[in-house]
Amino acid sequence: MSFDLSLPIAIGNDHAGVEYKMAVKHWLQQKGFVVNDYGAMTTDSVDYPDFAHPTAASVENGVCAFGILFCGSANGVAITANKHQGIRAGLCWDNEVAKLIRLHNDANVICIPARFVALPYALQMIETFMSTAFEGGRHANRVGKIACQ
Repeated sequence: MSFDLSLPIAIGNDHAGVEYKMAVKHWLQQKGFVVNDYGAMTTDSVDYPDFAHPTAASVENGVCAFGILFCGSANGVAITANKHQGIRAGLCWDNEVAKLIRLHNDANVICIPARFVALPYALQMIETFMSTAFEGGRHANRVGKIACQ
């Protein structure tokens, strides 16, 4: 399944991801997408869960098509987003990983480490994430076992 790109795209970040968030938001808006910004606006130190939770909730509740999260390592935002039952957040540092989290895991949030991935590569990963559909098949059974119910 592909994303419903008629819905807004959720984006969130902590202080380490402000520059990336602003650049990605502008890039997406230039492409004609609506972006719901749940992120920090300054580089003053903040707590990443305060921004990851509303980003994830907007995807989980169907307000947004998918989410993009940035923090220094992307681990904190990925851990936080994955606390939401309807979220499958994947940490990406490579374009092939961005493709595989969609193909095999039906990820609906991409988490990018702003301190370890160059911005042009982050844009490439987001483009890949957005344009890759879930493969289904044998992966659907596995994805169906992820949620704790």
